[in-house]
Amino acid sequence: MSEPQSGRGALAAGGLAAVLASTCCLGPLVLVALGFSGAWIGNLTALEPYRPIFIGAALVALFFAWRAIFRPAHACKPGEVCAIPQVRTTYKLIFWIVAALVVVALAFPYVLPLFY
Repeated sequence: MSEPQSGRGALAAGGLAAVLASTCCLGPLVLVALGFSGAWIGNLTALEPYRPIFIGAALVALFFAWRAIFRPAHACKPGEVCAIPQVRTTYKLIFWIVAALVVVALAFPYVLPLFY
Protein backbone atom coordinates (compact mmCIF):
# COMPACT_ATOMS: atom_id res chain seq x y z
CA MET A 1 0.00 0.00 0.00
CA SER A 2 1.35 3.38 -0.91
CA GLU A 3 1.05 6.22 1.54
CA PRO A 4 -1.29 9.04 0.43
CA GLN A 5 0.44 12.11 -0.96
CA SER A 6 -0.07 15.08 1.32
CA GLY A 7 2.64 17.36 -0.07
CA ARG A 8 4.54 17.41 3.23
CA GLY A 9 7.80 16.02 1.80
CA ALA A 10 7.78 18.31 -1.21
CA LEU A 11 6.98 21.29 1.01
CA ALA A 12 9.88 20.47 3.34
CA ALA A 13 12.23 20.01 0.39
CA GLY A 14 11.15 23.35 -1.08
CA GLY A 15 11.74 25.12 2.23
CA LEU A 16 15.17 23.58 2.66
CA ALA A 17 16.17 24.44 -0.90
CA ALA A 18 14.96 28.03 -0.43
CA VAL A 19 17.02 28.42 2.73
CA LEU A 20 20.09 26.93 1.04
CA ALA A 21 19.63 29.20 -1.98
CA SER A 22 19.66 32.31 0.20
CA THR A 23 22.54 31.16 2.43
CA CYS A 24 25.25 32.57 0.18
CA CYS A 25 23.88 36.11 0.13
CA LEU A 26 21.45 36.53 3.00
CA GLY A 27 23.42 34.51 5.58
CA PRO A 28 26.40 36.88 5.90
CA LEU A 29 24.11 39.91 6.02
CA VAL A 30 22.02 38.43 8.83
CA LEU A 31 25.13 37.46 10.80
CA VAL A 32 26.62 40.96 10.50
CA ALA A 33 23.27 42.49 11.48
CA LEU A 34 23.23 40.28 14.58
CA GLY A 35 26.71 41.49 15.56
CA PHE A 36 28.84 38.59 14.39
CA SER A 37 31.93 39.63 12.52
CA GLY A 38 35.16 38.24 11.24
CA ALA A 39 36.91 37.25 8.09
CA TRP A 40 35.25 33.82 8.16
CA ILE A 41 31.93 35.35 7.11
CA GLY A 42 33.38 35.86 3.62
CA ASN A 43 33.68 32.08 3.30
CA LEU A 44 29.90 31.72 3.39
CA THR A 45 29.79 32.78 -0.25
CA ALA A 46 31.21 29.38 -1.21
CA LEU A 47 27.64 28.21 -1.91
CA GLU A 48 27.06 30.92 -4.55
CA PRO A 49 27.82 28.64 -7.54
CA TYR A 50 25.15 26.20 -6.31
CA ARG A 51 22.47 28.87 -5.91
CA PRO A 52 20.75 28.15 -9.28
CA ILE A 53 20.61 24.43 -8.42
CA PHE A 54 19.02 25.16 -5.03
CA ILE A 55 16.51 27.55 -6.59
CA GLY A 56 15.64 25.01 -9.27
CA ALA A 57 15.17 22.32 -6.62
CA ALA A 58 12.96 24.69 -4.60
CA LEU A 59 10.79 25.49 -7.62
CA VAL A 60 10.39 21.81 -8.55
CA ALA A 61 9.56 20.88 -4.95
CA LEU A 62 7.05 23.74 -4.73
CA PHE A 63 5.39 22.54 -7.93
CA PHE A 64 4.91 19.04 -6.51
CA ALA A 65 3.75 20.46 -3.17
CA TRP A 66 1.27 22.74 -4.95
CA ARG A 67 -0.04 19.82 -6.95
CA ALA A 68 -0.60 17.75 -3.80
CA ILE A 69 -1.91 20.53 -1.53
CA PHE A 70 -4.23 22.43 -3.85
CA ARG A 71 -6.01 19.47 -5.39
CA PRO A 72 -9.76 19.35 -4.79
CA ALA A 73 -10.82 17.98 -1.41
CA HIS A 74 -13.13 15.48 -3.06
CA ALA A 75 -10.05 13.83 -4.62
CA CYS A 76 -9.06 12.74 -1.10
CA LYS A 77 -10.51 9.60 0.40
CA PRO A 78 -12.24 9.97 3.76
CA GLY A 79 -9.78 9.55 6.61
CA GLU A 80 -6.75 10.71 4.63
CA VAL A 81 -4.74 13.65 5.88
CA CYS A 82 -5.70 15.82 2.92
CA ALA A 83 -9.40 15.41 3.75
CA ILE A 84 -9.11 17.19 7.11
CA PRO A 85 -9.84 20.94 6.61
CA GLN A 86 -7.51 22.13 9.40
CA VAL A 87 -4.59 20.20 7.95
CA ARG A 88 -5.31 21.50 4.46
CA THR A 89 -5.39 25.08 5.76
CA THR A 90 -2.12 24.61 7.67
CA TYR A 91 -0.40 23.09 4.63
CA LYS A 92 -1.60 25.97 2.45
CA LEU A 93 -0.26 28.51 4.96
CA ILE A 94 3.11 26.75 5.13
CA PHE A 95 3.16 26.52 1.33
CA TRP A 96 2.78 30.30 0.98
CA ILE A 97 5.47 30.92 3.61
CA VAL A 98 7.88 28.65 1.73
CA ALA A 99 6.91 30.30 -1.57
CA ALA A 100 7.75 33.68 0.00
CA LEU A 101 11.16 32.30 1.05
CA VAL A 102 11.80 31.21 -2.53
CA VAL A 103 10.84 34.67 -3.82
CA VAL A 104 13.25 36.24 -1.32
CA ALA A 105 16.00 33.87 -2.47
CA LEU A 106 15.28 34.80 -6.09
CA ALA A 107 15.04 38.57 -5.60
CA PHE A 108 17.62 39.17 -2.87
CA PRO A 109 20.72 39.52 -5.11
CA TYR A 110 18.89 42.00 -7.34
CA VAL A 111 17.38 44.08 -4.52
CA LEU A 112 20.51 44.11 -2.32
CA PRO A 113 22.44 46.68 -4.42
CA LEU A 114 19.63 49.18 -3.81
CA PHE A 115 20.61 49.27 -0.12
CA TYR A 116 24.29 50.12 -0.70
